[in-house]
Amino acid sequence: MLVTFKCRSAPDVLMLENLARYLVGIVGKDLGKRGVITHDELDSAIAKLESAIVIDKKESEQKEGHFHEGEDGHERHELPIGLAQRAFPFLDMLRAAKRDNTDVIWGV
Repeated sequence: MLVTFKCRSAPDVLMLENLARYLVGIVGKDLGKRGVITHDELDSAIAKLESAIVIDKKESEQKEGHFHEGEDGHERHELPIGLAQRAFPFLDMLRAAKRDNTDVIWGV
């Protein structure tokens, strides 16, 4: 199932339900059929998501040694897509909503 996040300050953000549930959970919300992140909650939501991205990047850096990119005798492996890439459109929307003092909603 797809979830569409809406905000008057940014284009709609569409994502798969499992990623939406994960990101909304990071910011302290439950992904119900309908929901809102109010403008009063945006500072906390942005801080939590940015913190989770930093932690994910540190964990990815620790694993990078296992990919052997460019080494002879080893297959080239793609680095996995991290939370920063997956969360960017949603984080960008949260920042735009904060800038314009608007809410982010889904399920409408």
